[in-house]
Amino acid sequence: MNDGEINAINRLPIGQHPLPIAQYLRLRDHVPPLYGLLCINAAILAYTHRDLAPVGLTLGVPLVLAILCAARIVAWLRPVAPEALTVEIARTRLRRTIGLAFLLSVSFVSWAMLLDRYGDAYEHGHVAIFIAVTLLGCIFCLSYLPTAAITACVTVIGAYMVHCIISGSEVMIAIAVNIALVAMMMVKILRNSYAGFVNLEVTQRELMGERRQAQALGEENARLAQTDALTSLPNRRFFFAMLEGLLQKSPRAEQFCVGLIDLDRFKPINDTHGHACGDQLLRTIGQRMLDCCPENAVVARLGGDEFGLIVLGGPQEAEAVAQALCDVIRQPARLGDVTVSVGCSAGLSVHPDTGTTANLLFDRADFALYHAKNHKRGQCVRFSSELEGLIRSEQALDAALQAADIETELTLAYQPIVSIQTLETVGMECLARWNSPRLGVVSPEALIATAERIGRSREVTLALFDKALVALAALPAPLRATFNLSGTDLGDEETISALLQRITASGLDPRRLLFEITESSLIAEIDLACAALGRLRATGVRIALDDFGTGYSSLSSLHQLPLDMVKIDRSFAQRLDDAAGRRLITAIRNLVRSLSLDCVIEGIETESQLFGARLAGFTLAQGYFIARPMPLAAVLDLDLGSEPSVWTAA
Repeated sequence: MNDGEINAINRLPIGQHPLPIAQYLRLRDHVPPLYGLLCINAAILAYTHRDLAPVGLTLGVPLVLAILCAARIVAWLRPVAPEALTVEIARTRLRRTIGLAFLLSVSFVSWAMLLDRYGDAYEHGHVAIFIAVTLLGCIFCLSYLPTAAITACVTVIGAYMVHCIISGSEVMIAIAVNIALVAMMMVKILRNSYAGFVNLEVTQRELMGERRQAQALGEENARLAQTDALTSLPNRRFFFAMLEGLLQKSPRAEQFCVGLIDLDRFKPINDTHGHACGDQLLRTIGQRMLDCCPENAVVARLGGDEFGLIVLGGPQEAEAVAQALCDVIRQPARLGDVTVSVGCSAGLSVHPDTGTTANLLFDRADFALYHAKNHKRGQCVRFSSELEGLIRSEQALDAALQAADIETELTLAYQPIVSIQTLETVGMECLARWNSPRLGVVSPEALIATAERIGRSREVTLALFDKALVALAALPAPLRATFNLSGTDLGDEETISALLQRITASGLDPRRLLFEITESSLIAEIDLACAALGRLRATGVRIALDDFGTGYSSLSSLHQLPLDMVKIDRSFAQRLDDAAGRRLITAIRNLVRSLSLDCVIEGIETESQLFGARLAGFTLAQGYFIARPMPLAAVLDLDLGSEPSVWTAA
């Protein structure tokens, strides 16, 4: 057997089919050569007897047998799809092969014995060789169907043995016995070989079954590893794997979009109704997103209440998909006995316009989401060159503050707070200033946002507070100083502890200090903010709510927070010139007074606004008309008076 034949055999599927089908498929390679061998041997035997036996035996019978063999060769060589075979079809064809083995054995051996009546010892020897060689060919070629091989052996040897005995020739009888013994040995080897084949098939089928189970288990584990357990959506790992795969196989010109969707008002629901309710809401939202997501888009849960979106299409199509998802998310959800609803905002980035790497696409989608939540809440924002300019600006701010000498670059400006009736100064608001050698003057809002972004918020707050304590020590004792705290400060226990330590170490009366907080800083963690404010207030410092009227705080929040003062946002001061505006502002002042809180109106920029504030019943005011922010030296040059007014309830 040459290498090609070995390779052909090795290419046959092992263990992929039930045993009858495997037998039939193996026989398809062996039976046609057997028929060819029979035809060739018969032709040679007929040729050697052409002048000795009748034409019917040397031409007619061999021709009929050859036609029959050729028909079977064609039948066996006809293409068959293994997957189309059934066990019953294979068994039927195997039984047919066994029957044909018997019929052909009878036909060929009968014909050979008829020819054996003609010729001398040479021709008799040729008949014996024909029977022996043909028999061996049958045994080898029918090795995958032992029943057929044994049927052929028994039929041929039995008939030939009887023929030799009847002839009375001891030599022929000895030849028949030798052929029988060899055939018996070959049949034994055949049975052992077939047993090995059966064992191999069974073992291979078992191994393939185990392999399929292992593969199915591996696929299930892979699916679980890439599926969010709570919502059954694809998870963060799947999202980034898909994104990397798209980047590897997609041409740079092919567009697809990456989106981020973040829920609004989810945390209050989670805190109010419990985590079980929050989990149920996430499951409901996840199912809605699955039902709404088109075939060219994939939505995944990245963690918490944040979801990722990949859309195989242009930005307009992606915006439509994101907006549709936001719409279904906003629909009220019935969770047991309560009905809740959340909003959501989305940010999109576009490949290759926005970026060509996973990190860049994700970060820019995240920045677009951040912009949506802060400026276009509830909408879908696509990353643009304008947003890219903001990113570059923020990156420059990050680098500048990261390298800044905080002690020298950060300063405070002080804006007086006065009594409306006497215009006497009662306190100073400490306002942060950053004069960067790289960027020049940076706004306080940009300073705080940058400090929070790069993780220097505590360092900035404490450095500015140290300067505020120095200023307070330089001011006349009755005057007070107000200092602004961010939401990050309130959420950092170490920052609060450091502030308290500095107050104690300064030796100043804590009642001269007032910390200002904005409404927006309380939205995320109001319980944590209350705890931090309670620690500060316990030392004697006072707490003011700044920019009141622009955020989302409710009356219940005003009751809940440990406040001493409310500062009305400057936007209301612009309405002091008309009667309707004064009525609104008076109502706000009365609300604050009913809670026994002091009240300051900010943003007084004209004399008429100051007069309107006085008519509305305010006693404290702050604004550019009264005094602009100034350095400490300028404050100390002011005639602050020896007996400034104290803050009382407005």
